[in-house]
Amino acid sequence: MDARVVNIFVAPKGGAGMGSASSIEAIAGHGLNGDRYCAQTGHWNDGDECQVTLIEQEALDEIAAAGGVEISNGEHRRNIVTSGIRLEELAGKKFRVGGALLEFDRPRPPCGYIAALTSRKMTKALWGRSGICARVLESGPIQIDDHIVVLTTE
Repeated sequence: MDARVVNIFVAPKGGAGMGSASSIEAIAGHGLNGDRYCAQTGHWNDGDECQVTLIEQEALDEIAAAGGVEISNGEHRRNIVTSGIRLEELAGKKFRVGGALLEFDRPRPPCGYIAALTSRKMTKALWGRSGICARVLESGPIQIDDHIVVLTTE
């Protein structure tokens, strides 16, 4: 398995557009430096905060092939786009992304708010393939093309 980071996106505050980055610093217990979740300026319900969100490039490719919804430039509202790994199979596991250590938190279903920021069709397009939330256990740099290495199988 050649699991890698293919893109990185952050938004400085809730509702702001997602900007791409070639590298980012993950901060233990907080999230990605410069992102809304790390700064606690994101849009979420109580208890629904994610430190880092990840989505599979393969899922985005499926959505694009089906047509009807354009997902580019971070419209999916996820931080890290991966390739070569089934993210939901990380449940109960820790994994290294570049220099940072992350841990699976939970699946991240799309919310209605994403439709308000992008397209009415976005929530339906992402349903069942919208990625996961992860916690940052150890700080470190993450950059495009970094390997994703699963460390535990608990």
